[in-house]
Amino acid sequence: MSDLRTPNPPEKPSGPLVGIRVLDLTSVVMGPYATQMLGDLGADVVKIEEPAGDLSRSMGPGRQRGMSGTALNLHRNKRSVLLDLKDPTNRPVLEALVRRSDVVVTNLRPGPLSRLGLGYEACRQIRSDVIF
Repeated sequence: MSDLRTPNPPEKPSGPLVGIRVLDLTSVVMGPYATQMLGDLGADVVKIEEPAGDLSRSMGPGRQRGMSGTALNLHRNKRSVLLDLKDPTNRPVLEALVRRSDVVVTNLRPGPLSRLGLGYEACRQIRSDVIF
């Protein structure tokens, strides 16, 4: 009989992508789905959410506001950071996240991506070997 007072130790990540950190700058469904699969394969996925939260948080019903079934599925195996990418005072935080990431995944259009200073060349200036 297990002791209910002693929680199970967290499982160690496993899979072929253990040790790879992914910075997730995606939204809606297909981008978060792609990074969900990377997390399922063991990658350490850090999802950036805008202050209002990812759009998937309100897609469909959920027991808690902002926790729709869609969001729970798409955000599994991810850590989430609330960061307003349009606020220049957050730039050092974003750069630190890029510097610590092996991969940056985004589904932002080129125009907004460029205005935010988050294109491939900008990320490469921060981390030269980044996979974008």
